[in-house]
Amino acid sequence: MTRALMIQGTGSNVGKSMLVAGLCRAARRRGLSVAPFKPQNMSNNAAVTADGGEIGRAQALQARACGLEPVVDMNPVLLKPESETGAQVVVQGRRLTTARARDYARLKPQLMAPVLDSFHRLGAAHDIVLVEGAGSPAEVNLRAGDIANMGFAQAAEVPVVLCGDIDRGGVIAQLVGTQAVMDPADAALVQGFVINKFRGDPSLFDEGYALIAARTGWRGYGVAPWFAEAWKLPAEDALDIATPSRAEGLHVVCLRLSRIANFDDLDPLAQSPGVRLTMLGPGQALPADADLVILPGSKSTRGDLDFLHAQGWDVDIRAHHRRGGRVLGICGGYQMLGRVVADPEGIEGPPGETPGLGLLQVDTVMGGDKSLRRVAAQHATLDLPFTGYEIHIGRSDGPDRARPFARVAGQPEGAVSADGRVAGSYLHGMFAEDAFRAAWLAGLGATGDALAYDATVEATLDALADHLERHLDVAGLLALAG
Repeated sequence: MTRALMIQGTGSNVGKSMLVAGLCRAARRRGLSVAPFKPQNMSNNAAVTADGGEIGRAQALQARACGLEPVVDMNPVLLKPESETGAQVVVQGRRLTTARARDYARLKPQLMAPVLDSFHRLGAAHDIVLVEGAGSPAEVNLRAGDIANMGFAQAAEVPVVLCGDIDRGGVIAQLVGTQAVMDPADAALVQGFVINKFRGDPSLFDEGYALIAARTGWRGYGVAPWFAEAWKLPAEDALDIATPSRAEGLHVVCLRLSRIANFDDLDPLAQSPGVRLTMLGPGQALPADADLVILPGSKSTRGDLDFLHAQGWDVDIRAHHRRGGRVLGICGGYQMLGRVVADPEGIEGPPGETPGLGLLQVDTVMGGDKSLRRVAAQHATLDLPFTGYEIHIGRSDGPDRARPFARVAGQPEGAVSADGRVAGSYLHGMFAEDAFRAAWLAGLGATGDALAYDATVEATLDALADHLERHLDVAGLLALAG
């Protein structure tokens, strides 16, 4: 039997991902070979794996906490929303189909086999597997065919610890209520609970903590205070990107598109002391003092072009450019900056084409195989190296490709406008490279970027493990895995 522990939550965003990442680092520091696992994730923020697939960004961070390269087995089912009712289904790193919610419910039972296959393969290679649930087991209307929470836990015979979020209030009802609606056989798999995100003196919750234990019969494994440094770790959700309040610095404005995807490009910028990052939400006008506007990746380029127009951002961006401002498009954002995005095969929705912003003289055609690879690149003008990854459908070409953004294996990549103030690239992750990021930002007028990004992430993972060691019974939690 695979030795494992599963952390489930009383809801979404209760801190399961951070808890698993911290436990992964704590287990690794105990000399254990540990791997993360999430049976099913829903996110458009994906990571390219060492074995040439894609998984959720949170599992890539957890793999890093374990000292491992991410592999597709760590997240065998990834759902990437393309609309309000449909998502791309990625199984063991590769696109299987696009399904609406009701169709996916019928598909789920077929996915348990690859989920268990990936889980047992990880278990055979490591001492312990730390599993993250999705959503909540209290969603008993989704229990039939479940592969994300109790359905997986039953099939794999994995003990469960339930995490409640006291910051959102009602944590007693979260935990006691979850037990009340669960099937008794599922509830019997739950071995205990933890309280997460407490602000203030944890001893003030002693009575509530004892009440939960008495009502549920579950053992408490501790109360984890709010981890203030969590913002220094890569965000899984665009809404979680922390933008420190700075009065000065290069003002970078990123559009929070409706299907924003692979926005890890922003994490190093948010931490850079020379940058003031603004995430621009729907209904907000582009600030007049913006120095750089970033159009990020998107899971639905044509759909987000329509969204961009609906916000009036197309007018704002053109005015920003006329004032001498700079624009960078990454992946889907690069496609939007061109003259047209054509989708003759209906890959992202109904077949057709959508006019782009026309700030780059390139045209994009959706089609062909998905580009999914890690790359080593050289910036075309700075002549500095950086690493990154591609994860996109479509090809872009046109006159501005004669001025590439970078070179990959000696070949031109991306495009730059004739005035040099608009650039587009398919490469994600470039700003994690400290020397390149500092030089590129300095060219835009930023100063004082002394951030060592990768070192900061590593130090924050260590701090997270220390935080859990101080406040939770980490040894007891790991012992549950056998």
